[in-house]
Amino acid sequence: MSQYRYKVTLESLPESQASLQFEVGSHDDIFAVVERVRQRGDFSETSATAFGVGLKLFSEVMLENRDNPLFAEFRPHFAQFMRALKQGSVRVFGETPASASAGRQRQRGVFP
Repeated sequence: MSQYRYKVTLESLPESQASLQFEVGSHDDIFAVVERVRQRGDFSETSATAFGVGLKLFSEVMLENRDNPLFAEFRPHFAQFMRALKQGSVRVFGETPASASAGRQRQRGVFP
């Protein structure tokens, strides 16, 4: 399977501490994933970027280690989460996307 290749760098702020740098592969274009997460509008741009990158790095490790018992109980839940994310679903405690959105708007004070 061909993979996209990335070099990931994490630097501490302030820069007084060590940094991390590693190369990793992914079956997905992480830049495209981040852009799709940003377009959903669920998070700020910074949070969407962190979520997209973190999600893809984590899921790739889980995929490469699919037989590791550490992931056994979590795998079905993660698969369900990824299906919902890819379908654009927003499910909050079993709500439909429309009712979840209305609930968030009420919490923000948009509705009385």
